[in-house]
Amino acid sequence: MRKGELTRAAILDVALDAASRDGIEGLTIGLLADKMNMSKSGVFAHFGSREDLQIEVLKLYHHHFEQEVFYPSMKEERGLPRLQSMFALWIKRVTVEIASGCIYISGAAEYDDRPGPIRDELVGMVRAWQGALHRAATQAIQLGHLRAGVDPEQIVYEMYGLILALHHDARFLRKPGSVDRAQAGFERMIECYAPVVEAA
Repeated sequence: MRKGELTRAAILDVALDAASRDGIEGLTIGLLADKMNMSKSGVFAHFGSREDLQIEVLKLYHHHFEQEVFYPSMKEERGLPRLQSMFALWIKRVTVEIASGCIYISGAAEYDDRPGPIRDELVGMVRAWQGALHRAATQAIQLGHLRAGVDPEQIVYEMYGLILALHHDARFLRKPGSVDRAQAGFERMIECYAPVVEAA
């Protein structure tokens, strides 16, 4: 990487850390200039606008999420093993983010009623992840790992609900055992949707 690219990457790393703690709206050119010991114009030269910076931070977060959760899960067998891996790695990432915050979750709170390019980018990323979960759940049903007739959309909804509850209880309420409860909830959900075994 050239010097300019290295500097830009360093700025984005610092910006991602700041956004994880203070929110996307908390990102400013001035804040990053102070953290990087650069002039505002020096930081601004790497991004067309504050909005461009915020979107690039979202893209970097999404990239990390894919590398840590999505792509490793795709190496697992299709169907339930893949769905289980997606949830397990998702929980693993959330436990690391308890100290800082999940941009998907905090971003949803920041931009739920604020239309514009940042909200559109964030919505697209979350929908892409939900789409991947939906495909894995659908494959699990088609392969007979889960009961025929189960709504894959409901599975995605319940998985997301467990993650939101985990983030809330672990980060906001500081409740111990939140990770175990989320894992237990997922296992119970899978048992609920398991194929019915006919008595011999």
